[in-house]
Amino acid sequence: MSITLAIKSLFSISHSNEWLIVRFAQSSDKKLFEQLYDNCANDLYHFLVTQSDMHLAKDISQRTWLKVFERPHLYKESGRFNAWLFTVARNLLIDEFRRSTRCEPLTGAPLDQLKTSFEFADPIETIFDKVLMSLPFEQREGFCLQQEGFGLQEIADITGCGVETVKSRIRYAKNSLREQLEKYHD
Repeated sequence: MSITLAIKSLFSISHSNEWLIVRFAQSSDKKLFEQLYDNCANDLYHFLVTQSDMHLAKDISQRTWLKVFERPHLYKESGRFNAWLFTVARNLLIDEFRRSTRCEPLTGAPLDQLKTSFEFADPIETIFDKVLMSLPFEQREGFCLQQEGFGLQEIADITGCGVETVKSRIRYAKNSLREQLEKYHD
C-alpha cells in the first residue's frame, strides 16, 4: 500500500498557493480555489480561534474565503499568499471587533474570568489556552502568527506595524506566557 502512495505522489502535481491564486484569478476555476482552501483553511481557522472565540472564528474564516473567492485579483504576486490571506482575515476580525461590543479580546482578560470551551481537553492545554487568551491582543496576535510560521517581516506586514514592534510584542508575549505557566507549574 505504501508503494502505491509513493508512486501516486510522484505523479501528483502540487502547486504553490501563489500559483493557485494567480491561476484562479485568471480562470475562476473552482478546483483551484478548492485546493487553496484545502491547503490553508485549517491554519487560518486556528489563527482566528486564538484571537477570538470559535463562533467568531468560523464567521471571519467564511467571510475571508468569500472575499478571496470574489476578489482574487487583489492578491499581489510580491508576497506569500498565506500572508495576504491572514491580512484579509485580520482586517475583517478587527472590523468585527470595532463594529460589535466584542472588544474584550483586544485587551486580554484576567485568567480567572476566562471560560474554557475545551471540556475534554488535556489540563495542560487548557491552562495554556487560558494563559494565551489572557495576553493583550497585539501580543497574542504576534505570538500566534509566529507559531503559524510567519517571519518577522511578514508579521509586520500583516499587522501593519514595524518589525521592531513585532519583536517587542512577541518577546513580551513569551515572557508573560513563561511567567504565568510557571505559576501553574509550582
